[in-house]
Amino acid sequence: MNIYLVRHGKDEEGYRGGWSRLGLVEEGIIQSRKLGQYLREHEQSYGIRTFIASDLPRAMQTANEIGQKLAIPPVYTEEWREMNNGDLAGMPNTEAEAQYPGVYFNTLRMDTPFPGGETPAHFQARIIRAFDRLCAKIESGEIESNLLLVTHGGVINVLYYHLSGEEWTNQSAFHSIEQTSIHTVTKTAEGWRITARNATPHLG
Repeated sequence: MNIYLVRHGKDEEGYRGGWSRLGLVEEGIIQSRKLGQYLREHEQSYGIRTFIASDLPRAMQTANEIGQKLAIPPVYTEEWREMNNGDLAGMPNTEAEAQYPGVYFNTLRMDTPFPGGETPAHFQARIIRAFDRLCAKIESGEIESNLLLVTHGGVINVLYYHLSGEEWTNQSAFHSIEQTSIHTVTKTAEGWRITARNATPHLG
């Protein structure tokens, strides 16, 4: 049983991300197409049967490009969104700094929300809850593995800490998570573990 975590392709720079409604740039679309082609060419190795994705535009576009290559339609859901940065979502960096000086993901307290958004603690709990539900559904046979999940860097980073049993805060070091990279999570005798990290063979 495998879960393949994939970060979305390259998106607009110069803007705050989070729940931004901005989509991919052309490079991100190309990255996503290359990943879809790679997964199709290595279908026997990955054996993907279920495909879900965050419903934020940059993840949806990535999943759509991959889905066209795999001929598997993705199911979009809000539970796999990046952290909700509220009023800052999609705001140009210069404007965000002027209106909300010094307000960044790693400057918040764990129990302090973005203006109009969520706290780091809530974000962490939301992702862990969604992941644990997903694993339970796979183990029970409610949904088929192997599963492809297109999501966001912050989400995957929280899962790295969760799966290793390490404490996570919004000031924790960020794991290497490239655009359209693949991170393999496998059900082992010791539970779900990361067995391959930040793979980008399609971009080589």
